[in-house]
Amino acid sequence: MNPYPFLKDNIEYLQRTGNPIFQWLSTRPFNEEMLKTRLFRNEFGLHDWRMDSGKGLFESLPPEGLYGNWLHPEKAGTSATFVVGCNLGYGINHLLTNTPDTHKVMLLEPRSEMLLACLGQTDYRPFFENKKFHLLVPDERFLSEVVRNLDLQFIYGQIHLKSDIPSRQLGPEYARWATWLRNKLENFSLELSTLRHRQDVMVGNEIDNFAKAMRDGSLKAMEGRGAGVGAVILGAGPSLETMAPLLKEKMGHVLYTCALQTIPSLQNLGIKPHLCAAIDYDKSMLKVYERLDPDFVQDVPLVYSTKIDPMVLKRYPGPTLPLWTVGGVGTYVLKDRDLVLDAGGNVSVTLSRFLRYCGVSHLLLAGQDYAWINGMSHSGGHHNHTTDRKRYSWHQTTRNMDGEEILTTVQYMTAKRELEDDLKQSDFPIFNLYGGGVPIEGASVVDVDTAYTKGILASAPGAVESFLRDLDRCRHTVPPLRMEPRSPMWTNSMRNAEKHLSKLFKDLQANQQTIHETLRKIEQFMKQDPLYGPYLFNEIVDMAGLTRAKYAYEAKDLGEFKRIAKSMLRKVREIDRKVCLPASEQAVA
Repeated sequence: MNPYPFLKDNIEYLQRTGNPIFQWLSTRPFNEEMLKTRLFRNEFGLHDWRMDSGKGLFESLPPEGLYGNWLHPEKAGTSATFVVGCNLGYGINHLLTNTPDTHKVMLLEPRSEMLLACLGQTDYRPFFENKKFHLLVPDERFLSEVVRNLDLQFIYGQIHLKSDIPSRQLGPEYARWATWLRNKLENFSLELSTLRHRQDVMVGNEIDNFAKAMRDGSLKAMEGRGAGVGAVILGAGPSLETMAPLLKEKMGHVLYTCALQTIPSLQNLGIKPHLCAAIDYDKSMLKVYERLDPDFVQDVPLVYSTKIDPMVLKRYPGPTLPLWTVGGVGTYVLKDRDLVLDAGGNVSVTLSRFLRYCGVSHLLLAGQDYAWINGMSHSGGHHNHTTDRKRYSWHQTTRNMDGEEILTTVQYMTAKRELEDDLKQSDFPIFNLYGGGVPIEGASVVDVDTAYTKGILASAPGAVESFLRDLDRCRHTVPPLRMEPRSPMWTNSMRNAEKHLSKLFKDLQANQQTIHETLRKIEQFMKQDPLYGPYLFNEIVDMAGLTRAKYAYEAKDLGEFKRIAKSMLRKVREIDRKVCLPASEQAVA
């Protein structure tokens, strides 16, 4: 009797449909002998898998009752469940058969032989076909993209993570992947919450900054211009007060970079950066001007996210260079003519990505603590500097490299993990002047003396000066950008759509399917223009609520559509006024 009756059919389906997991399985060595000898029926009469110890996975953990708490009825139809570890499919099958067809089940199984054993026990083709069951490649980049594509499940449903207890008996990789996924889901949840509530502000700022950004220049020419440059990213963590005096004695010949908010601290400590960056979009950034000395920064270039508050940009006394970032109007419109960077959620991440784009030879981190140290949140001079030792509800605890307990926050740890993920993609050495905060994986810990004697605080002769000259040449060098206003066409299309829907809503019972099809076409129309799409993020998400989170339309849904359409057309007209500029106001060559 074939112990794996469905393996051939499932594998052939995955191959025929070009599923990435088939390629992964094809390149992964697996122990064929295991598949022949490890499957058995245990004393309960159930299929089981014999572990290296000789015991079965389910001898002490029978599946009956083990997966009852995996079901969450609330918003189940618009939710998703990640599962780490498949065993022979008991938990997966419980989810697949007890959740709505629209509930997504996402399986991560790091062991190829276990995935094959699972695929051999159940015919999963119907679940693959209706896009309910998804097999995930154990690769961080692949998984990050999967998580980012679940925005509607985050907004209209819930995301659950289940670490399979029987599978965890097989090895530590199951716990590691579960922890990684939990962190990634937490990061994205925070990012999406920011997008959902702040996208209008961020892209609204970008539209207001558009004309100036076009005149200010382009950073695209900086690709590869950092050859031979050693770079330093100076953070405003409490340890900067300890590190800065030591650096000041041995400045070396490197490119010093920092956030705009860090400059008042650096001035107090006697260090002047070669460039600074700003990405925060809200008005709290204006607090920096309460402490910023205009004379000190009048020759320090500011690399600014085009999403920052326009007043922050207007008040900066030095040279300015725009950085177009993913999620804004430049995402698609400018991707071929300019640098469009994923800025991340922290300016150190932004600087790391920009310096990697520039091709610097090595990177040194300083003041990157991501924690309170000795009761301090930031170095002195920073506008958020506090010495309040009280532990608040939003604090978390972690440990420093000496094993001592220190305070941090979800936001700090999210930023640290994002920086670590970015550092993994760097092909140059990274060092950290560790000052007692949270350790940063991927960065070798050094002190200032070591950094100086080993050439970490050095660059190739003339490399820094050449880099700064190239940066200065980036100003005022963009060609004209001409875009035609399209609000008249949008207005006409939406008026026609509203008239059509109004007729359909007069007989709701008979027109449910036609209403859904019409709303789906409108949703696609809203997404089709790369210039308007980023500013319409919330309207597109709201429309998705009508097309993908509704099972029966009611009279009030027509009013919701009209609200969305009105908001959308207001934004389209605003873009036409501020972005589709007359030739006299557009960028000049």
